[in-house]
Amino acid sequence: MLYGHGDDAYNYNHPITVNFSSNVYHHTSLTPLFRHLEHRMEQIRTYPEPSPRKAEHRLANAMRLPAETVCLTRGGTEAIYLIAQALSGRNSFILAPTFSEYADACRLHSHQTRFIYTLDRLPQEADIVWICNPNNPTGHVIPYDGLQQIVMRHPSVLFVIDQSYEDFTAERVLSSREAAAMPNVILIHSLTKRFGTPGLRIGYLTARKEWTERIRKIRMPWPMDCLSIEAAVYLTEHEEEFRPDLTNLLKERTRMAEKLEALHMAEVWPGQTHFLLARLRMGKASALKDYLAETHGMLIRDAGNFEGLDGRYFRIAVQQPEENDRLMAAIEEWMFSV
Repeated sequence: MLYGHGDDAYNYNHPITVNFSSNVYHHTSLTPLFRHLEHRMEQIRTYPEPSPRKAEHRLANAMRLPAETVCLTRGGTEAIYLIAQALSGRNSFILAPTFSEYADACRLHSHQTRFIYTLDRLPQEADIVWICNPNNPTGHVIPYDGLQQIVMRHPSVLFVIDQSYEDFTAERVLSSREAAAMPNVILIHSLTKRFGTPGLRIGYLTARKEWTERIRKIRMPWPMDCLSIEAAVYLTEHEEEFRPDLTNLLKERTRMAEKLEALHMAEVWPGQTHFLLARLRMGKASALKDYLAETHGMLIRDAGNFEGLDGRYFRIAVQQPEENDRLMAAIEEWMFSV
């Protein structure tokens, strides 16, 4: 679904001044990273490592993991496609509604692909179960103990768990160390989301050696450019400098949800992350999105193209309080104009 994601300001002639559409927090100061990369620009005159093993070692060291359990990718999305390619032709079940790329990657690589809406009873024929946790677009986090029990109850099923939003919830999720010890788990991680750098495609997966080696064998040479490698190492080694204030982000998410509910024009899906999914009681999310973009220069995500959702759903990633208040005022204005 190449053109069905958020952050599609290119579709509008009106300049977008505030972006709520992608699940990225846009107010983390990246000045130290910019300065670091400025002093590394000469590296673009030479090829990077054909396989970014030194960066993987440093990333693994920061997480106190064996180096062979970490595999760098061009964003979390490439990790999804590499896993699907490495395990082509399997029976894949996807917990929906969720990110579309799991299904797209599976179909591209000849998986038998089906959607499920609960983990209570997994189909007997399942080879792989794809889970986004915390989930996009709902923001829901599967309770840690329950997920761990499901994984242990199904040792013959591979659980591919996308934890791109793991840094934006206070709920406990599986750790990289746990994944590296489990025979049937692959975790996907995103530095893009963690540090608010979507223009740098940096992701990685953590899993037991047999999985990472299998994926490395099909990874193309020079999978990452010099600056992305430098950024991955720098951000990982200076992580605390770039972490957003999660407590305040989650408070803003709660405040935004309450304001939307108070307007009586939308129902908000319960969630435990910095973004929220809502369903309009009347009207279409596409109309609301176009109004906000063209009239106020604000961009939200029309979530009607997620499997299991319809044209009434939209998603918002909270930003600064004053920006959030402007968005709520604009939504209320739209409500009285339709």
